[in-house]
Amino acid sequence: QVQLVESGGGLVQAGGSLRLSCTASGNIFKIKLMGWYHQAPGKQRELVASITSGSSTNYADSVKGRFTISRDNAQNTVYLQMNSLKPEDTGVYYCKLREADRYVPMHEYDFWGQGTQVTVSS
Repeated sequence: QVQLVESGGGLVQAGGSLRLSCTASGNIFKIKLMGWYHQAPGKQRELVASITSGSSTNYADSVKGRFTISRDNAQNTVYLQMNSLKPEDTGVYYCKLREADRYVPMHEYDFWGQGTQVTVSS
């Protein structure tokens, strides 16, 4: 099993910055991708940003130019630098890790963290 521990959430004023961290531990085989998802109150969870093992990144249009995802492969850690925060960025941010199945080719598993709350005041 893989465990994900997130940190870095909190309360910040609009225009401010936060840096989220997510560290994976446990019986990790081969990480394919790590990413961050945002769940606003009463809404579905949505992709914010992701980064592959080859460092290819993908961002939601709403955060392009404001958020930056990065990873430390040696530490199995992914970061999300959030700048110019807006009240609509408020919600719970979840870390996701996609791992290759060591026994079944082309099969993958997703693991989720417990989430960290981000609140942006206007």
